[in-house]
Amino acid sequence: MNSYVPVLGLIAIAAVFAVGSVAFSVVAGPKRFNRARLDSYECGIQPTPQPVGGGRFPVKYYLTAMTFIIFDIEIIFLYPWAVRFDYLGVWGFFTMLTFIFLITVPFIYEWRRGGLDWD
Repeated sequence: MNSYVPVLGLIAIAAVFAVGSVAFSVVAGPKRFNRARLDSYECGIQPTPQPVGGGRFPVKYYLTAMTFIIFDIEIIFLYPWAVRFDYLGVWGFFTMLTFIFLITVPFIYEWRRGGLDWD
């Protein structure tokens, strides 16, 4: 149990920092609300109105999500490989080369379908 005391201490410090930051921003932040400030902002693009009864999402949302998942998985596997590269040797190198090739194929597919074009 004594070995968990530092971890619990860090969790407590993180919780105090998170709650304290939110509380301090409420106390110290400006209180001037206007219509422009309360509007949604989408990276400089005018927000599109929502259709009545929901509606369908454009395919680009799903392609962006696929890109995130693909590269997230790639990093999850590349980091431990990079740490133990010397131990894995040539077999590990060619295995990771095959993995990177298999990850590149969906990326090229998405790029050709226009998932990375933000026009």
